[in-house]
Amino acid sequence: MASFMHASRASVAIMRWLKGAIEAAPRGFLPEIYTRRTSFRDGFSCNSRVVSVPFRCSFQRVLVKCNHSLAKTVPYSDPPSSKDVNQLHEFIDRSRKLMVLTGAGISTESGIPDYRSPKGAYSTGFKPITHQQFVRSSNFRRRYWARSYAGWKKFIHSQPNTAHYALASLERVGRVNFMVTQNVDRLHHRAGSNPLELHGTVYEVICLDCGSSISRESFQEQLKAANPKWAAEIEKLDGGPTGSDENLGVQRPDADVEIDKKFWEEEFDIPDCQDCGGVLKPDVVFFGDNVPKERADKAIKGARECDAFLVLGSSVMTMSAFRLARAAHEANAPIAIVSIGDTRADDLASLKITARCGEILPRLLDVGCLAVPSASIS
Repeated sequence: MASFMHASRASVAIMRWLKGAIEAAPRGFLPEIYTRRTSFRDGFSCNSRVVSVPFRCSFQRVLVKCNHSLAKTVPYSDPPSSKDVNQLHEFIDRSRKLMVLTGAGISTESGIPDYRSPKGAYSTGFKPITHQQFVRSSNFRRRYWARSYAGWKKFIHSQPNTAHYALASLERVGRVNFMVTQNVDRLHHRAGSNPLELHGTVYEVICLDCGSSISRESFQEQLKAANPKWAAEIEKLDGGPTGSDENLGVQRPDADVEIDKKFWEEEFDIPDCQDCGGVLKPDVVFFGDNVPKERADKAIKGARECDAFLVLGSSVMTMSAFRLARAAHEANAPIAIVSIGDTRADDLASLKITARCGEILPRLLDVGCLAVPSASIS
């Protein structure tokens, strides 16, 4: 138990830093959940989270302070029971080639809304842009990029939450063999994971004609330079209301926010590709588009070769996601789902848990001893 005595000293320093971070920003950086090899008196070893019990209790109390800021994006769910935690722990512990599929529900606790939950974007009547609309209509492109410009600053300040960090911890010690995310927010990357981005990412912008790409941050500056008048007006909003419509200023899942039509119907200029003059588009798979074949094939291969398939925060409603669950099921891999609400893959699952990902995943690291493959332990 000496390791926990050493950990308590670290806990004090981490708590001081954490309190300052959360006081400075409601969704400030969460401390990384890290692992180390710990030896016990009875001779066996395991990978255990080096955070003392008092620290964990204090950590939960501090998080309560910022829960109010997430009330608009996180659907309600009862806390996971000990049975839920133990069942999920056993599901993961039995696997040696675990594949994980994550969806928007894992990022709601970072302040990014999902689509289909009771508090999701669809509940307010929101309709996401389709691939056909973006490609065929300059008016839809102006609408998208004006809204994206307005929401970008807020979006990039979203931080990974405890679910992202816990999953990254399991990945580092070899318990996650392959991870696929439907999310475009790159919060997994910032937590230390390296998932396959099934639907792309908003952090890159591509040309539909020549295929060249630039960073979204660079394109933000191009949009600002091309629209100084509207950029100044939009930046004054700072995420606040822009009219009588209660949905104005609301953050959407793909980095955009609701803004008044005046910001995009009149004279909002969209820069062309600097290489060929073509149309620029975020490197995401819009509704109505197809996942690139190479990416889809890699995801399907992982699903067919895994020995267990875990869904986290996804309704699995899109065909690109359901196809993966179906492939794993056909390969006789058991499926577990952690999500709030019904999913398209419920009938395929041997374990379904209704819970917030950020409330159950960190608790896995406190249960028993994960049988980490020896090759994964340094």
